[in-house]
Amino acid sequence: MKSSARKRIDVLALFLPEIREMVLAKDFNGLKELLKNIHSIDLAEGWRYLEPEHKIIIFKLLTAKKAIEVFESLKFSDQAHILSNLDNQQISEIINEMAPDERADLFKELPAKVFKKLLSLAKKEEAQDIKKLVDYKEDAAGSLMTTEFVELRREMSARQAIISIQENLRAEYRGDIYSVFVTDENHKLIGSIPLQGLLKAPPDILVKDIMESVDLIKIYVEAEIKDVIGQFKRYDLLDAPVVDKDDALQGIITVDDIVETMEKETTKDIYEIGKMSAEGGEIISYARTTIFELVRRRAGWLILLLIFDFLTGTVLKNFEHSLNTVVALAFFIPMLLDTGGNAGAQTSITIIRGLATGDVTFKNVFRIIKLELTAALLMSLVVGSVAFGRAFLLQKDMFLAVTVGLSMASIAVLAICTGVALPLLSKKVGLDPAVLAGPITTSVVDIVGLIIYFKVAQLFIPQLNF
Repeated sequence: MKSSARKRIDVLALFLPEIREMVLAKDFNGLKELLKNIHSIDLAEGWRYLEPEHKIIIFKLLTAKKAIEVFESLKFSDQAHILSNLDNQQISEIINEMAPDERADLFKELPAKVFKKLLSLAKKEEAQDIKKLVDYKEDAAGSLMTTEFVELRREMSARQAIISIQENLRAEYRGDIYSVFVTDENHKLIGSIPLQGLLKAPPDILVKDIMESVDLIKIYVEAEIKDVIGQFKRYDLLDAPVVDKDDALQGIITVDDIVETMEKETTKDIYEIGKMSAEGGEIISYARTTIFELVRRRAGWLILLLIFDFLTGTVLKNFEHSLNTVVALAFFIPMLLDTGGNAGAQTSITIIRGLATGDVTFKNVFRIIKLELTAALLMSLVVGSVAFGRAFLLQKDMFLAVTVGLSMASIAVLAICTGVALPLLSKKVGLDPAVLAGPITTSVVDIVGLIIYFKVAQLFIPQLNF
């Protein structure tokens, strides 16, 4: 995938000298012919190479179909730049010809005044479609669906159904068709037919005799996207119908929508676990990113975690006497806290991933807790023993070694319990576990771990017994 993406990015770069020469020479006919030979995706991927004043010229030279394809693939900032440099008629053509789901994504980003203006440029039917799609929550199935689909009636013959598909699909429709859906006169969903099955069916057979049940695959508009992804994986779907509470067909979701969403969700989780601003799963591409963007997406979390770390310094200050009395205690602080942080991270990531896939639910939470607590006790024995051995070999002090070993075991149990509890609590109160659990788990382990360490030291090291 990476090499493929790299190849796409470089395609437009190869033509840049020629494009610039043609723009300066105002050889627009030659440039128009050149652009025909560059794929829409290559144009969108390489859009950043173009001079701002050249972008509008090039966009206006594209064929209507290619212009829409390029526009849909651009970042919002580039889309906004294009729209701000087109007249109302050109904007109207773009809006009315965009895929419904891509158009809805664009309108969700617009300021209220611009939204209202552009909505007035859309056809009545398209405007109604926009208003319906943008109202769905970001994590709802309705926000993911497209309203481009074909409805069949059960009394149709297979021949009539195929003709209906040909008549109803716009010539410029670019989506993939895997299934067609059967509805009644009130648009209530009653069945589906794989497109291949319809093409293979005898011409005179009725739709009602070859349609399949949709009870297992239909998706409600308010369903959470993570549940939709699970449904696609469970039933190996290429597409699925989306219905309202009355089972009226509202749209469809296709597998390419699911793949794109999964990529965004995975990217979002990785960035959140890595303590960076996820921004909806928008990937940080080193080919396009700026220094400002890197700082903006990372600095906030670093400052927040730095504030948490102030508490660690406070704990050390409170136990300054212990450190001054037994200086060797300081040698093992990094080992204890790093291992505790690693143990907490391992557990929290496992729980967060389980919550995302549905493997961890509040129905089986007690079994999960039992498994993790048992594992925590066993791992605490292992890491505690290793820490004990390391401390004894380094200092040849049995009391210090016992302190380090027992503290290590206790911190491991603390870290694993925290790694289990925080994601579950975050989920329970409606927060994103990946955002909250990761950084707080580390901070809790650092702060409480230090307190445990020094309290254990005061119990076992004679010099600190007072």
